[in-house]
Amino acid sequence: MHIVNIINLLGGLGLFLFGMNYMSKGLSQVAGDKMKSLLERLTRNRFKGFILGVLVTAVIQSSSATTVMLMGFLNAGIMDLAQATGVIIGANIGTTVTAVLIALDVSAIAPICIFIGAAMSLFSKKQKQKYIGQIILGFGILFFGLKYMSGDSAMGVLKTSKVFQGFITTASNPVLGIIIGIIMCAVIQSSSASIGILQVLALQGLMPINFAIYLIIGINVGSAMPLFLSAIGAKTNAKRAALVYFIFDFAGLLIFTPLSLFTPFTDLLTHISSNGSVQVAAGHIIFKIVTAVVLLPFVKQIVKLTEKIIKPVEHESVFRFQYIDKKIHTNDNASISVLQIGSEVERMAKLVRKNYVLACEDLLKGSLENEREIQNNEELINWLNHNISDFMVTITSHRITGEASEYVGKLFHVITDLERIGDHALNILQRNELAQQEKLDFTKDGMEEIKNIYEKSLELFDRSLAAFVNKSLPDEEANELHFLEDTIDSLTLEAQDNHVERLRRKECHTASGVVFTKILQDLERVGDHSYNIAWAARKDKALIRQI
Repeated sequence: MHIVNIINLLGGLGLFLFGMNYMSKGLSQVAGDKMKSLLERLTRNRFKGFILGVLVTAVIQSSSATTVMLMGFLNAGIMDLAQATGVIIGANIGTTVTAVLIALDVSAIAPICIFIGAAMSLFSKKQKQKYIGQIILGFGILFFGLKYMSGDSAMGVLKTSKVFQGFITTASNPVLGIIIGIIMCAVIQSSSASIGILQVLALQGLMPINFAIYLIIGINVGSAMPLFLSAIGAKTNAKRAALVYFIFDFAGLLIFTPLSLFTPFTDLLTHISSNGSVQVAAGHIIFKIVTAVVLLPFVKQIVKLTEKIIKPVEHESVFRFQYIDKKIHTNDNASISVLQIGSEVERMAKLVRKNYVLACEDLLKGSLENEREIQNNEELINWLNHNISDFMVTITSHRITGEASEYVGKLFHVITDLERIGDHALNILQRNELAQQEKLDFTKDGMEEIKNIYEKSLELFDRSLAAFVNKSLPDEEANELHFLEDTIDSLTLEAQDNHVERLRRKECHTASGVVFTKILQDLERVGDHSYNIAWAARKDKALIRQI
């Protein structure tokens, strides 16, 4: 094989990989968001998740991409590892569609697909039609690359190579075949492309199925390599998801290596068709289906195994994201990152609520028992505020549109309001500290007024946050929350008037009165910021009511 043949082979391989990637991106643009939405909603049952994994991967044609999506959902807390495992098992079957298409050998229509796809991509006015053109163009380039690889100026020259012919006619070592398959897939970074190359060789009679089956096994094991690379430095669940993917293919290796060695399995494949490409596709599909059938009942055991192998990181800094995973963020998965941001903001909101409750309860009890916890939480709240904001700036630089873009815009306002509520909780702690140090007393009536306003503001916060999390604020609820906020304002003014009256009657001291007035201001402002959060849930154009 001369250098010219190698260059032609690499050129054909490049066309094949580009066509597959281009087609996959087009499919993701046309159906990707719908597929992600289905994954998010329909994976509670392992068997439904399995079917969904098959369908999603059949559409986007990448089991690795599906698994990366799942990593994002895992980190966002939308699903657990057991649910994701069913989808990963299904994804391994969905990825065989490319092999089926290659086995059907539709390369004759590749030129017309290239023409139609290019015309639609270049001249269509509607974006969706452009994406469909991208799918057709990628499909045509994929098969044109396959045809070019199999031509006499590339792989076809192997027919006359005595060295290659001598190797293939004697090749039977399963370990060698598996190693070659693993290396092949690790280098190309695509199991579909690697299987496609095998099909091209087999179609020309250059890859007998009794040796090709071991390369198929190795290719499937090697397909976990991209996921392991993406999981480096990622969160624990992302690493476990990559391990689940590897366990699937390694189980297939354990099943099919002895099956191919000691049973007439490869002879059965030859009876399916005399076409070598079909035999490779059939072997690949049977590998995936049989492994899936064997493993699907053992999802819980697989999850436990991954948890034993990959343990949670101990002594991790508290100043870190729990849901956002920057390692798996890509332009194609920006919408998943939006879900992760939402979960991280909910985490921030829970910390803010906790601090507000702790600060107010300590004030009402006249103690400082939660002082350290409040201060520690406040540091984390500030860290989350800055780092979530920075990550959202990164997200907005990618292509997100529609509701996702609007949602991110609202989140900028929400985290600002949350951070301000956290500041007011810290203010209440500091005013309580001052009261304890200076031995300032508040009247019983004053403390009752503080308690009443605090409880009303906490109710407003909880209902406002629920509205935002559910992305819904009906008019009736909006009116009730507006009434609640007005009630807080009225109670605050009333408490201030009562305080002035108590001062006039000399029932409290001026120093304690100053602290009391500032506490009332903090409680009232918490109500204002809570109401802002509720308005961020509105669907209309009156997006934010900033006070």
